[in-house]
Amino acid sequence: MDTRRLILVMIFTFSSFMLWENWQKHNQPQPAANAVAAAAGAAATPTPSTALQTGATSAAAGTAAATPTVRAGETFSITTDLLKATISTQGGDLIALELLNYKEHNDKSKNFVLFDSKHQYLAQSGLIGDGLPNHRTVFTRVAGPVELAAGANELKVRLEAAGGDGVKVAKVLTFKRNSYLVDVAWEIDNTAGKPLNAHAYYQLQRDDKAPEGETMMVSTFTGPAVYTEADKYQKIDFADVAKGKAKFAKTADNGWLAMVQHYFVAAWVPQDKVQREFYLRKLENGNAYQAGVIVPVVADGNKAQSAVSLYAGPQEQSQLKQVAPGLDLVVDYGWLTVVAAPIFWALEAIHKIVGNWGWAIIVLTILIKLAFFPLSAASYKSMAKMRVVTPRLMQLKERYADDRQRLNQEMMKLYQTEKINPLGGCLPILVQIPVFIALYWVLLGAVEMRDAPWIGWITDLAAADPYYILPVIMIASMIIQTKLNPTPPDPIQAKVMMAMPFIFGVMFLWFPSGLVLYWVVNNILSIAQQWHITRMIDAGGKAANDAKA
Repeated sequence: MDTRRLILVMIFTFSSFMLWENWQKHNQPQPAANAVAAAAGAAATPTPSTALQTGATSAAAGTAAATPTVRAGETFSITTDLLKATISTQGGDLIALELLNYKEHNDKSKNFVLFDSKHQYLAQSGLIGDGLPNHRTVFTRVAGPVELAAGANELKVRLEAAGGDGVKVAKVLTFKRNSYLVDVAWEIDNTAGKPLNAHAYYQLQRDDKAPEGETMMVSTFTGPAVYTEADKYQKIDFADVAKGKAKFAKTADNGWLAMVQHYFVAAWVPQDKVQREFYLRKLENGNAYQAGVIVPVVADGNKAQSAVSLYAGPQEQSQLKQVAPGLDLVVDYGWLTVVAAPIFWALEAIHKIVGNWGWAIIVLTILIKLAFFPLSAASYKSMAKMRVVTPRLMQLKERYADDRQRLNQEMMKLYQTEKINPLGGCLPILVQIPVFIALYWVLLGAVEMRDAPWIGWITDLAAADPYYILPVIMIASMIIQTKLNPTPPDPIQAKVMMAMPFIFGVMFLWFPSGLVLYWVVNNILSIAQQWHITRMIDAGGKAANDAKA
């Protein structure tokens, strides 16, 4: 079997696996969704486990407290240079978050909304303790600015509530210029003279549906994730949470908790060396889930406080690294991270020089092709030699059609005479495959490609080519490559080989244009290299035949 057929078989197998896996995901039954308000009210306030308590007389983690009757809160919006946040006075929750520098997947006239009612997606927090306010308590908003002032570096939103006899509580949200980081702090003023045993919880709520833009061809992880120094990055499937089988680090004095989706992430990041407890749960009604972290409230005399940072924005690795150790791992390349990480670093470095992600993809593809030039050359030489001896192989097949053993002997003799290893090009290709798959995941997962233009009709490298020009060029390039390869002696195999470009071409109609651009450039370079080597081998073979004549 020649190298080209080996490659196509591997690609076809890999593609078939991806199609089956994603077909299963997209066709599994989903529970009906409920409104955000109903889902939010159905969940009990989380309580810390015994291991996290420091003298508090709370119930065990996950037990349900009586749900108090609450009145509906009012909503208001604040705006910074990067985002517009809608806050409810009920719990001081972030119930909507519009990212001003990113557009919706299906409507580029609208800004992208990360927290929204459609996915029951919001950020909540509250206090755990007798009479202390939680995410169902209605706060009183303290008057203040709703827009980040020119020259100001931060905007504070203050909400206040009573926490029982002699206890006053304030929740302060601090938004920062040029940042997707929001500091969420609790301030407790205890004048009752009684010791205050309290914890604070910070949670993200979301349904289990993938965001818009996910297809059977392009599907990434959507769900909660936990990171600690000991257990590293752990993704948790919603289905495991629903079944109570989720495995993740429960307690630590470091790490963070996040809700991950394609291109974007929301993450609670407690201060380092503060003891914390992570929890995951499915709400009883609907298909919403909650992922949160509980931390102790630190008391200092009559004062007590707790503060945790919330990152809610794009998966820009340079920013994520600054927020918390390991947070950049939400840009998930799987087991190929060790290969993909340097590839993205190179792509980002090239972009700084050329200033366009499309041209950066082209330059990176050329550099990778140059790096593997000797390996590719060995593969193409093997195929070119096979192409030269194919007519002689056909003669042997006709001559020894009834004697399979003699046919194999004569074929091996021909290979030895012409110094051909029929599998000589396989190893070079196998070495390159992890690099090409890693590059595939880099281009698929990089938020930098979202809404990034290249030239002309390509205005979003993360979206499919609107006019299918690149997929058509790719089909043409694959046909040319097939023509350059030796024709299989089996007519059925020959027909299958000719059908492959169209099969893969149809698949690429829905692939992001950045990925198709990479494949087109790679194919064109491969054609040029293969044509040159084939021409040299053919010329050498003709000269040898002339010399023998």
